[in-house]
Amino acid sequence: MPFPLARQLFHREVQQPDEQIDLERAALYLAQEDYPALDVEEYLKVLDNMATDVEGRSPNESYPLKKMQAINRYLYDELEFVGNTTDYYDPRNSFLNEVIDRRTGIPITLSLVYLSITRRIGLPMVGINMPGHFLIRPVIEDAEICVDAFHQGEILFPQDCEERLAQVYGHPVALNPAFLQPVTTRQYLSRMLTNLKVVYIDRGDFQHALAAIDRLLLLFPNAPTELRDRGLVYYRTDRPTEAQQDLTAYLALEPAAPDASSIQKLLKALREKTP
Repeated sequence: MPFPLARQLFHREVQQPDEQIDLERAALYLAQEDYPALDVEEYLKVLDNMATDVEGRSPNESYPLKKMQAINRYLYDELEFVGNTTDYYDPRNSFLNEVIDRRTGIPITLSLVYLSITRRIGLPMVGINMPGHFLIRPVIEDAEICVDAFHQGEILFPQDCEERLAQVYGHPVALNPAFLQPVTTRQYLSRMLTNLKVVYIDRGDFQHALAAIDRLLLLFPNAPTELRDRGLVYYRTDRPTEAQQDLTAYLALEPAAPDASSIQKLLKALREKTP
């Protein structure tokens, strides 16, 4: 069965060197699989227009912090974008078109809207994969600040980031420098798809979970965790042959995995059931 057109377009986009992947375009292809009528070019124009509007509101401003303040006023005061705290695990929060239309989302997708504007107005910023809460930060020498797109573009200093981590984990967490390292474009898309995978598995929507995992494997072929998770989804959906293939591949890549014993038992049971 051939992949949907949106999947093919996503695959073509992410086959490029990481620095050449258009993050917003790839994110819209990701959404287009669920929204076949989605016009990718129109949504890219919306982002272009948003950046133009921001520049029009701060035409002579070159200081990065002032530019971020202009973005915050535009996105959160004027357009009324807001973090979705009432239904955080709604899958729509992970689709860029829905976030633009509904003006609400989760940290990683609101960050994507923010970053799409900064890229267009010449303000270099990057996503950072802080555990439990995605942030962005400007690429400025000696600038130890982050921006929380989920909380109205709040400016965070290192101590604030530690407090945010403590809120996520329920206990104090030291701010490891690795938490503030920029993500690659593939890693950004991977985190978006992982969010969707988890939401769909929790809902028992294995068809959509499988689609998310398939695209994760387009980003990172032979990623052990994704092979394992796809094998388990195949098992849950009564596809024993595919389940065996993926779980066997997982153990070949991770023979000493903590769950290796339980996966081996599952494989044994699958082989006994398969003619």
